[in-house]
Amino acid sequence: MASDTSGLIIDLNADLGEGFGIWRLGDDLALLDVVTSANVACGFHAGDPVTIRRTCAAAIDRGVTIGAQVSYRDLAHFGRREMEVEPEELCAEVLYQLAAVDGIARAMGGRVSYVKPHGALYNRIVRDPVQAAAVVDAVADYDPSLPVLTLPGSAVHAVAAAEGVPTVCEAFADRAYTPSGTLVPRREAGSVIHAVDEVAARAVRMAVARTVTSADGSDVPVAARSICVHGDTPDAVRLAKAVRDSLLDAGVVLQAFA
Repeated sequence: MASDTSGLIIDLNADLGEGFGIWRLGDDLALLDVVTSANVACGFHAGDPVTIRRTCAAAIDRGVTIGAQVSYRDLAHFGRREMEVEPEELCAEVLYQLAAVDGIARAMGGRVSYVKPHGALYNRIVRDPVQAAAVVDAVADYDPSLPVLTLPGSAVHAVAAAEGVPTVCEAFADRAYTPSGTLVPRREAGSVIHAVDEVAARAVRMAVARTVTSADGSDVPVAARSICVHGDTPDAVRLAKAVRDSLLDAGVVLQAFA
C-alpha cells in the first residue's frame, strides 16, 4: 500500500472553539495535537471572543492552520437550522465573522488561511448558487486568495471560479453520504457514524481510493484534499487519533492544504 500512496497528501481538519461562555464543547487542546487544520467558530453558531482568542493561540502554538468557520446567525440551534437570509445580509455577516477571527488570529501571531462554512450554511451553499455567491462575495471582498472548503460537486466551485476565489474539496469521515454525494441530514438516523474502526477505515478509503460507501450501499466518488472529523461528537479525540494513525499507517502524508 505504501507504493500506492507515495506522495499522497491529506489535510485533517476539525471544528473547534465551539464553546460559549461557561459552556464547553469538546477537547480543543487535545484535538489540536491531532489535526493539521482548525475550523474556528466565529461566534454566530458557537464561540465567543475569549474562546476564539484561546483557540487561535493554541493552534498557532502547535503549528495548526486556522480557518474561519462562518455560519448563519443561529446560536440557539448551533447553526444547524437552515435560514432564509437576503444575499447582502448574508455577505455582510460572513464578512463580519471572517474579519473578526482573522483579526484575533493576527493579534496572536497567525492568520486565517481559509474559510469553511458551518452546518446548515455549508449544506445550503452546496446546492444554492445564490447563497453560495453571497458567501463567496464576502471572501472575495476580504481576501480573494483565501480558499473555501466545500464538498466535491458543490455549487460553490463554479461561483468561486467566476470570482477568482479558490476552492478545496473535503470529505467527512464520520458522516453518512447520500448516493448523490451530499451528506445525509442530521435529523435522519445513522447520519453520524460513531464506530471508531469504521470511521478510520472510511477515512483511509476516502484518501486512497477516493470513494465512500453511501447510505444505500453504492460507491460515491470523493476526490478530497481534506478530511473532516467533528470535535463535538462523543469520543471525538479517540476517533480523530484513530483516523490520523490509520492514514499514516496507509502511507498518507498529513499536511494542511492552506
